[in-house]
Amino acid sequence: MFALWIVVAVGSYAVGTFPTAQIVGRRLGRDPTLEGSGNPGATNVYRTAGRRAGLLVGVVDVLKGAVPTAIGYTIDGRPLATVAWIAAVAGHVLPLTRRLRGGKGVATAAGGAAVLHPLVALALAAVFAIVARATGRASLGSLAIAVLLPVGVAIAGRPAWEVVAAAALGVLVLVRHGANLRRLLAGTERTYR
Repeated sequence: MFALWIVVAVGSYAVGTFPTAQIVGRRLGRDPTLEGSGNPGATNVYRTAGRRAGLLVGVVDVLKGAVPTAIGYTIDGRPLATVAWIAAVAGHVLPLTRRLRGGKGVATAAGGAAVLHPLVALALAAVFAIVARATGRASLGSLAIAVLLPVGVAIAGRPAWEVVAAAALGVLVLVRHGANLRRLLAGTERTYR
């Protein structure tokens, strides 16, 4: 069984490395790693290549988290699903194929959360939408849900190890938003409008 866990973890990481933003952007003659914020994620693609492209990247990045998590859950329940979830997000954020220069992990983390913690994910999607729409800044919505993810998992009554896993992913997303935090504090953060 240990070997199977390794296969699932490595496979989940590999799925996470799929360069959705670059593929979609380049099909439209854009390179999100060289334009806008330089981040290969849905928000930057939205800004640089348009709404449809951004939506497509967001959907695929959510699936990058959801599919491996669901496979892990099917094979060996919540523990392996959690490993797959973390591995997929790590692959998206720290892809070896791109010298550890990946996205910020929000959509991929959301996909895994939708499988493991669907009610929490639904509530956080509402929080993201409200905060992003009210402020015009997707980064603020992302920061809010990164902080609230482990809180929601704890409120849902999940065991401590699941809360810790959610907190670890929340911290990873917060760290990846370091530049956004600095711009927010300086009052120079871009809006998506």
